[in-house]
Amino acid sequence: MTYVTIGGVTVGVCILVATLVQWWPGLKTLRSDPLRQAGRLLPFLAAWTYGCLVTLGVGGLIGWIADTTLWITNWLGDVALVWGVGGQSGQHGSGAAYVPLSQTGGGVVLILSAGMITAVKKSTKYGRDLKWGTWCGITLGTSAGVAGFAAAPIAQAANWLGDKVYGAI
Repeated sequence: MTYVTIGGVTVGVCILVATLVQWWPGLKTLRSDPLRQAGRLLPFLAAWTYGCLVTLGVGGLIGWIADTTLWITNWLGDVALVWGVGGQSGQHGSGAAYVPLSQTGGGVVLILSAGMITAVKKSTKYGRDLKWGTWCGITLGTSAGVAGFAAAPIAQAANWLGDKVYGAI
């Protein structure tokens, strides 16, 4: 498992901020129709959840892609911090609480991966949100901050769902 650096967290937060700025409908619109406006964030949030999930102990090709994405993001963020603002790079905290996926939880991740790949390929309207949400989830899923705390319940939910789905077979 690759842990996120300060640069990686910075990139993840930048993606989150950029998404929220693009989404922001204005206070008047948000007050008049809050459910529909908040619903516009659902593709990003679903993809963010998936991104957090694939960083937690998933091996094989899916785990390798997530680890490689995190490694590249760490490098890009660290370079941006050092050369862009004169900061310093380094490890971020101790990482999120690691909750291993069970065998059935891994099956759920594979099913979700098939759905995510299909959704990204099929959807012209939400493809960008799905890609950015997954990237943001991968970068923040192993952070020690608030986003990292979400990773443990997400893994537990995948394990529970896998037990229910595969237990019925």
